[in-house]
Amino acid sequence: MASAPNPLPELLRQFSWRELTHHPWRNAAAVVAVMLGVALAFSTHLINASALSEFSTAVRAVNGQPDLELRAVAGSFDEAVFERVANHPQVTVASPVLELTSFALVNDQLSSKRSPVRVVGLDALVVASLAPALMPLPSKNADRFALFTPGSVFLNAAARQALPDTFKLQSGLQLLDVAVAGSVAAGGAALAVMDLGAAQELFDKRGQLSRIDLRLKPGTDRAAFIQSLQLPPGVKAEEPGDAAQRVSNLSRAYRVNLTVLALVALFTGAFLVFSVLSLSVSKRAQQFALLGVLGLTGRERLMLVWVESAVLGWLGSALGLLLGTGLAALALRVLGGDLGGGYFAGVAPPLQFSTMAALAYGALGVAACLVGGWWPARAAQGLPPAQTLKGLGAAPAQGKGHWVSLVLIAAGAGLAALPPVFGIPLAAYVSVAFLLVGGITALPWLVALLYDQLAPRVAHQLLPLLAVERARRVRASAAVAVSGVVASLSLAVALTVMVASFRDSVTHWLDMVLPADLYLRTALPTGATASADTVYLSPELVQAIAKVQGVQRVSTLRTTSISLDASKPAVALIARDVQDPASVLPLVGNPLPVPAGHVGIYVSEAMVDLYGARPGAVFGLFSASFKPPDQPIQALEAPDSIAEKSPPKFYVAGVWRDYARQFGAVVIGKADFERLTGDTRVNDLALWLAPGADSSAVEQAVRAAADQMASAGGLLEFASTRQIRALSLTIFDRSFAVTYWLQGVAIAIGLFGVAASFSAQVLARRKEFGLLAHLGLTRRQILAVVAGEGAAWTLIGSVAGLGLGLAVSLVLVHVVNPQSFHWTMDLVLPWLRLLGLCAAVVAAGTVTAWLAGRAAAGKDAVLAVKEDW
Repeated sequence: MASAPNPLPELLRQFSWRELTHHPWRNAAAVVAVMLGVALAFSTHLINASALSEFSTAVRAVNGQPDLELRAVAGSFDEAVFERVANHPQVTVASPVLELTSFALVNDQLSSKRSPVRVVGLDALVVASLAPALMPLPSKNADRFALFTPGSVFLNAAARQALPDTFKLQSGLQLLDVAVAGSVAAGGAALAVMDLGAAQELFDKRGQLSRIDLRLKPGTDRAAFIQSLQLPPGVKAEEPGDAAQRVSNLSRAYRVNLTVLALVALFTGAFLVFSVLSLSVSKRAQQFALLGVLGLTGRERLMLVWVESAVLGWLGSALGLLLGTGLAALALRVLGGDLGGGYFAGVAPPLQFSTMAALAYGALGVAACLVGGWWPARAAQGLPPAQTLKGLGAAPAQGKGHWVSLVLIAAGAGLAALPPVFGIPLAAYVSVAFLLVGGITALPWLVALLYDQLAPRVAHQLLPLLAVERARRVRASAAVAVSGVVASLSLAVALTVMVASFRDSVTHWLDMVLPADLYLRTALPTGATASADTVYLSPELVQAIAKVQGVQRVSTLRTTSISLDASKPAVALIARDVQDPASVLPLVGNPLPVPAGHVGIYVSEAMVDLYGARPGAVFGLFSASFKPPDQPIQALEAPDSIAEKSPPKFYVAGVWRDYARQFGAVVIGKADFERLTGDTRVNDLALWLAPGADSSAVEQAVRAAADQMASAGGLLEFASTRQIRALSLTIFDRSFAVTYWLQGVAIAIGLFGVAASFSAQVLARRKEFGLLAHLGLTRRQILAVVAGEGAAWTLIGSVAGLGLGLAVSLVLVHVVNPQSFHWTMDLVLPWLRLLGLCAAVVAAGTVTAWLAGRAAAGKDAVLAVKEDW
């Protein structure tokens, strides 16, 4: 006997497709929600992946492909190390390199725009075998010995586009003339290549190197080789892949959090699909029942609705991938590869499309729709044909207990206590999902808990009684109707609390770290740490500024960087006056007394998480990093030096908050730093002005002092505390502007879900409304009952959303942020904003329910009573 043909394909064409096209705007809203979620997440991935790939390619081009790299822990090291290493019997090729970061001035006007540029000095006779992309290519009209000519530079494409044939490089407050003699093939940000000797001469770095690239003989045991080198303090060996790993680690937490934030729209989109299909199934209930009578099984009805959700997901995902690709291409062209985190500033990579990523994000969009369509599909499966054909519908579902909800909430709380995985708070993200799902599934219990107490209070008021009793008796339907509001409102509350807490903490932090009246530096903020060794203020200029009329007190700050782990970005080392650390640093807890014979240091919170530098511990801050900037390492080995008597012991005397450096900062006393290194240079100055002093007059006097000493007063950058604070908070608000947009989208989707659910409810309740009309209730009163139900349901949604949002905000503030960015913040609850948000949702839900009920309270409702007579 031949098997019966499968009716689903024909039903999809004749039944489902007509439904999808008959209500284009309603279905288009679901498709748009999915499209936005996929587009935001996919474009974020493409932008970050393209920037990371371009940045990594540039790093590999500059670093070349050696077998091993010898790098300075901080600054540079004595080139005498090169001679010993190059003569090692297991070394085939050794390439010395001096790397510096400076600023290029494009004309003779000191006030003109300065562009950050990376300067690499190298030996052209050996670099071709290890880093061919750095091989200088002289231009046609250049002298054949231009490579060795002092002041000759060879630029990559980014530098050639930004700089003319002649320009100046900044060193301290001096401007050094250079001329373009050719090009190099390396990509990435602006790069200038010079002969090693010329670079050492130009920047007064004679006898110093930043790294040595090595090509080893085949079969060399690297561990034994490194041990045989007996590297001096301040030099360490690294694998070539460590640099690429550092680049990836630099932005990993930032790009993961951006992706998760973008997926919020997709999460709320799943609820919109749920609402749209719930309404569709309710309107077609009698058609499904008729199909059941004609032989369509419940499983086939389930598959029919589920395929409809898959069609919505497929269409939304396809459009989202197209939109995401376009957004990524536009962002890369207009904004470059930087999404606001500052990790890829200056990089303008081409779009690198990933088919695998597109399939993954597309599948994610379809999966979200399938999840959203599962419950409406189950509803279509469970429709009783006979009752539904009579317009009676299914019996209202009753709550099955709330133990599953409690288990989910408890599991979410437990997951929040787990550590990060590879530096990413994966358990915390799952915790947020469990809290949301557990809270939403507990809604029927919450409805019963609240309205069982409220019902006796309105027993003698007809319209409120009808609204409250309806919410009590169909608590499962109420939970379905407001689930989207709960999800979207909880996320909106959590983001509001997180942003408010972060902003308040940053504000207090700025108040602590900006105590002076006026600040000045000569390095631009975008490259302050990287260029600290080439762009600085001399001690003589600091003394002259301290004598300027109107300046009451001067405080200095010296910033450099040290490498503590090859796989992590460098740590900032800050030398400043810390005689009273509690007054100059935003400490977490009280400072500890420094034991005799130890050097006190104060570490940022990131140092505790990443390196275990806990208060009271002796931290292994490499003494090698404290090398005089213009002296060889051996100077620290002199009989009278501290290093000869005993290596300095660095005692962690306190932990402080630092919202400017994600990967760690160490503060050391200025006197200790200068005693250990002999480095008296300064990067930043804080000026306290005398009472009544005019800041503009002080600025002019300081520039005049700089002109007298170095003719470079125009290179000084001034900013008041108010200006720095306002700029910092403006940048903060701009960075988090997308969260407010996502909150609005999420709540709009939730309210659309309420409208769809109420539309479905009132269509199924036409007989009930007709009966109320026959009993004497006016149309206005019936609408008031519906609006009261909307208020009752959305009030429950607001209470649940507020509670869940506060729980999620605790995870975001106390778990996600510390695990992602290694800093903490104080929890701030903006109650007026939160209550206003909840009130707006209740008001909007009430109006939405009233509008949805208008169609059900008219003549059709009255006539519907006759259908069973």
